[in-house]
Amino acid sequence: MPRPLLLAILLLTLLASVTAAQSAPFDLAAALAAAQPGDTIVVPPGVYAGPVVVDVPGLTLEGQEGAVIDGGGLGDVVTITAPDVILRGLTIRHSGKSLDQEHAGITGKAPRLLIENNQLEDVLFGIYLKEAPDSVLRSNRVTGMDLPISRRGDGVRIWQSPGALVEGNYVYDTRDVVMWFASDAVLRGNVIENGRYGLHFMFSDNQTVEENILRSNSVGAYLMYSRGLTMTNNLLLDNYGPSGYGVALKDVDDVHAVGNRIVNNRVGIYVDNSPREGDAFVIFEDNLTAYNEIGIEMLPSVSRNVYTNNIFQENREQVAIAGGGELRGNDWARAGWGNYWSDYAGFDADGDLVGDLPYRSTSLYENLMEKYPNLRLFQLSPATDALDLAARAFPLFQPRAKMADEFPLMTPPEPAAVPGVPEPPLLINLAAALGMLALAGVVLFLGIRRPGASRRNP
Repeated sequence: MPRPLLLAILLLTLLASVTAAQSAPFDLAAALAAAQPGDTIVVPPGVYAGPVVVDVPGLTLEGQEGAVIDGGGLGDVVTITAPDVILRGLTIRHSGKSLDQEHAGITGKAPRLLIENNQLEDVLFGIYLKEAPDSVLRSNRVTGMDLPISRRGDGVRIWQSPGALVEGNYVYDTRDVVMWFASDAVLRGNVIENGRYGLHFMFSDNQTVEENILRSNSVGAYLMYSRGLTMTNNLLLDNYGPSGYGVALKDVDDVHAVGNRIVNNRVGIYVDNSPREGDAFVIFEDNLTAYNEIGIEMLPSVSRNVYTNNIFQENREQVAIAGGGELRGNDWARAGWGNYWSDYAGFDADGDLVGDLPYRSTSLYENLMEKYPNLRLFQLSPATDALDLAARAFPLFQPRAKMADEFPLMTPPEPAAVPGVPEPPLLINLAAALGMLALAGVVLFLGIRRPGASRRNP
């Protein structure tokens, strides 16, 4: 055979084999089976059947745009059993539906995992870490199944996995983002909405919760049976479920909540037996608590709470005591500096920005509501004002103050900024208020002048 013809045949054969290799579908299972520690597998666009198990230490499994792993509605979709694995850029969908077996989109069972930039859709549990310490969950988007809230799984569950970083995730339509026996974690910049508990802590010490948005859940954040919790610059908004707490504390010690916005919840702050220990503390400072049904609700046994430099703005009931009674042993000011109360009616004769009379919570109607909760139906009605007016006119009926802030602030402090949230028009601008007063004065003046003018000019 002539040499040129032989070369042409060999070239055509080589091109045909390359074309066939390019058109062959990517075999994810084979790639995982052949992978060595430290390898990177890039998953091209396409739909790949789950379940997928990653059991190679240090492996990076990275999806290109359009790479989907579909669990087919059976079991866990992706399970990681080796340490130091990176899982990123994948769409993971259709887990099983068994709450008993805790079917999840991603289940991590090894230390130091990095799970980032994944999209999880139609999954019962979203990301579930089980004994996976020092792992990072970053910039994932988790959407749960279309189920009643009692049948959903948790968007993120971290169990016996200390040292976690949960950052920049969006979790929607799941049950909770829950930390169980998972101390020393940081939860930063997450958006969690339309769930049961936005954040839920159980037996998890030394938690840092900052710059999260917890919106339209039954409870924004429920902190339970833990010690050492710091909440900074979070937004807790529109949490109006059966409990409806913005932030709730139960049996927790050493809590420092600073710079949070707690707005339009059924109860802004709820405190039950916190702190527990005699040497522990609960401190709320520089927070904005506004437009809630109840600003703060506390059990009568609660003591050793400190509230200073907070804004309590137009809550329907500023302070409530669950079951009635009187709060004792709490500090509503520190170093001669209390809180701003929008319903404070005192004055500041010496101009030091602190009211000369204490702020006292002494509403007869509020005291009645604590004994008869159904009376809340009539709140803001003329009956409310009539009862409180009668109590002020006849001191015999004036109830004991539930609490007293001895150093109320005359003007609200500047509320802390929450990253990614525009400044809401929560506080009335002084210039606008003066303008309204001037307008009212003009209207009153014209109303007085007109009758006189008509008498002079019949």
